[in-house]
Amino acid sequence: MRNRAEVIDENFIQRVQQGHWPYWSERAPLANTHLTPQQLVELFESQLLSRHLDLEARRMQKRGEAFYTIGSTGHEGMAAVAAAFEYTDMAFLHYRDAAFFIQRSKQLPGQTPLYDMLLSFAASSDDPIAGGRHKVLGSKRLFIPPQTSTIASHLPKAVGTAYSVPLAKRIGCGELPQDSLVVCSFGDASLNHSTAQGALNTAAWTSYQQVPLPIVFVCEDNGIGISTPTPKGWVAQTIQAREDIIYLSCNGLDLIDTYQTAQQAVLIARKQRKPVFLHFRCVRLLGHAGSDAETAYLNRAQIIAQESMDPLLFSACLLVEEGILSAGQVIDLYQWTADRVGAVAKEVATKSYLSDPNTVVASLIPPQRESVTTDDVNEKDRSQAFARDKLQLEKPQHLAKLLNWALVDLMLKYQNIVLAGEDIGPKGGVYNVTSKLVEKFGAHRIINTLLDEQSILGLAIGLAHNGFIPIPEIQFLAYIHNAEDQIRGEASTLSFFSQGQYTNPMVIRIPGLGYQKGFGGHFHNDNSFAVFRDIPGVIIACPSNGADAVGLLRECVRLAAEEQRIVVFIEPIALYMTRDLHEPGDEQWLSTYPEPGKQPIGCGEIGQYGNGTDLCIITYGNGYYLSRQAAKQLTEQCGISLRVVDLRWLAPLNHKAILEAAAPCQSVLIVDECRQTGSISEALMTLFMEQMTKMGDFYKPIKRLTATDSFIPIGRAASCTLPSKVSIIQAALDVVNQSGGKNSLYDIKQA
Repeated sequence: MRNRAEVIDENFIQRVQQGHWPYWSERAPLANTHLTPQQLVELFESQLLSRHLDLEARRMQKRGEAFYTIGSTGHEGMAAVAAAFEYTDMAFLHYRDAAFFIQRSKQLPGQTPLYDMLLSFAASSDDPIAGGRHKVLGSKRLFIPPQTSTIASHLPKAVGTAYSVPLAKRIGCGELPQDSLVVCSFGDASLNHSTAQGALNTAAWTSYQQVPLPIVFVCEDNGIGISTPTPKGWVAQTIQAREDIIYLSCNGLDLIDTYQTAQQAVLIARKQRKPVFLHFRCVRLLGHAGSDAETAYLNRAQIIAQESMDPLLFSACLLVEEGILSAGQVIDLYQWTADRVGAVAKEVATKSYLSDPNTVVASLIPPQRESVTTDDVNEKDRSQAFARDKLQLEKPQHLAKLLNWALVDLMLKYQNIVLAGEDIGPKGGVYNVTSKLVEKFGAHRIINTLLDEQSILGLAIGLAHNGFIPIPEIQFLAYIHNAEDQIRGEASTLSFFSQGQYTNPMVIRIPGLGYQKGFGGHFHNDNSFAVFRDIPGVIIACPSNGADAVGLLRECVRLAAEEQRIVVFIEPIALYMTRDLHEPGDEQWLSTYPEPGKQPIGCGEIGQYGNGTDLCIITYGNGYYLSRQAAKQLTEQCGISLRVVDLRWLAPLNHKAILEAAAPCQSVLIVDECRQTGSISEALMTLFMEQMTKMGDFYKPIKRLTATDSFIPIGRAASCTLPSKVSIIQAALDVVNQSGGKNSLYDIKQA
């Protein structure tokens, strides 16, 4: 079979010359619309440019000048959708939306979409959005955050952004225009993804409660997902059943029908602030991507039938029949566009490319910005917020209470902080960490969400797009696996693929880790945060006590507000209410509340108890608590001089500080409450082994104590797979004995 790109190219010219137009079942005349002949020609020009960019991308790939040929051929009618929106309406786009991008660029002077998109095709470092890191549609000035090969993963954050617009108006902050809306496009196959269904459900759930949600979902239904056909009528049936989302449908091959329907969708979303679903019916030409062999799942007749529905032929027919352009003028415009694209492609081929890892990773860390804070908190407001706790503020408290107070002070300081999560409102969270916050700050800033982690994190990303500092809560650590792609594939990639132009800072609070009593099972006692550790750019913090929790949380919020970072804040559930360290009633694990203004615990700053040199125990969270218990017995009964290092910051690890803390010691014990496989102990062991290699003859005994590679059971067995005070003592004696110490396991047992 011939190259279908060449066939489509030739067929367009031949059919226009012959007046061989596609069949129109019904078409509204131009006179009945708000479109002028000039606007119609402009839309057609956007369609032509989109088409020739697709054709040129394939030629560039053959020449070794381009690397990604998934295109927009068949979806060019999205130009008419773009024309119905303002360019300030934030757009989360499907990867087949080149025509939308091109048309939107015409609303703002000075844009160069042809040049920019070809730079993206060529993976040139001059690409103004991704800098050669990916082929994406994105522009800061056009309010289009870059998307990669999304399969509905952008829908939750689109809903979150739409929610943020009226919220910002109520609170009195935000960066998007207060009358703006959000447009989010995706394919018919992606509609079936759980992420899409969750986002649509969230939109309906929100709308059902009469909460404003100005969003237009555009489902680009071309009838097939790679090779799997979409059942006829499926998209309409599944959405029309949702009464709280307004369903509209248009023929995406007809510019007039598409523009009129898109205008209607925009009017509803902008005026009524309700979610709209625009069913954009179109056709997919040239397969899924350049590497896709359609002949494996479609026969020749099916492919030819699809090609006969070329949207450019419908548009050309419209222009000729309305007397706006002649057939010759259409062909001239088509060929002129092809020549223009080819000429720019040759120029782009000479541009520079990313060539070293330092340049590639440069955009992982966002640029700093001036944070929106209220440095001088009104003392009257603070006194009112702490009225019920006034007598308790100077008394030692447990971790959960201190976190609650820290959140109060942070929300007073940063008026754009919004908390969101399941049960965090009147209930105050499962562990009362957010208790009474809704009474102090209102339901606009303490948002009780539906039970869907993807939607919770999507809301957070969307809020961040509009200048908020979101602090979402995932109720338990194991629940994050339902939504990890919102962090991995969406939040963490945004700065990377936009060269820091777009960011979504947030602090994700997650109660977790093991040792929880009376509420067991692997979902509520999950001792693995490996899911976060390999996500570039994400910061992980974990406090072991109340005072540190306050200092760490304040730094986490500063990192989000000023450095635009994504921070995961893991809160050890078992330590929330812990009061005693060694003996019942000693209250040595309580802390007084660090007043605002006290220096926070800087990112990477470790904690240390003791200055002994026989042994250095390196740990975090519950491990630090247990190691402190073990340290007392090791010192008093075995005469071991030791220090206990609390990592506090689990990513990125502060290698320098860790090595310096361990350097004076004869031996090192790493205590990690997470599983042996995939735990942070592996990274720490690697750090020490590499350091020993660098220093040649340097050597000291190093041992790690971890949890067993197992899920955590319920009941009395809940802690048997985890490190304990006894196992820490035993491991400490083993490693000290290796360094020449005199103590043994027998000694400690006898003691």
